[in-house]
Amino acid sequence: MDLPKDAKSDIHSEPFLRQLMRRQLRLSVACAGTFLIALLGLPLLNYFFPELMATRVFGFTLTWFILGVLFFPFVWIISYVFIKRSIALEEEEAAAISEATEESGRVRK
Repeated sequence: MDLPKDAKSDIHSEPFLRQLMRRQLRLSVACAGTFLIALLGLPLLNYFFPELMATRVFGFTLTWFILGVLFFPFVWIISYVFIKRSIALEEEEAAAISEATEESGRVRK
C-alpha cells in the first residue's frame, strides 16, 4: 500500500523546489555582488589612489597586475565556491527530505 506523501517531504514538491531556489538565489546574488565589487573596485582604486596603482609589481603597474594576473584566478575562485556551495545546498535539502521521509515512515508504521 502506498503511503501518502507529505508536500514538504517530496523532493519534487513546490515548497521544496521554492526553498532550494531561494537559497540558490541568495548564493548567486552573493557571488555576483563579490564579482561586481572586484570589477568596479579596480576603476575606483585607479581614480582615488592613482599613485598606488601606478607602482610597479613584477614589471607591471599594479593596475595591470591586478587586471591581467589576479582577476582571472579571483573569478575562478568565485566560480568554484559557487559550484561547491550550490551542490552542498542541494545535498542538504535532499538529506533533509530523506530524513523527513524516513521519520514519517516510522511514525506511520
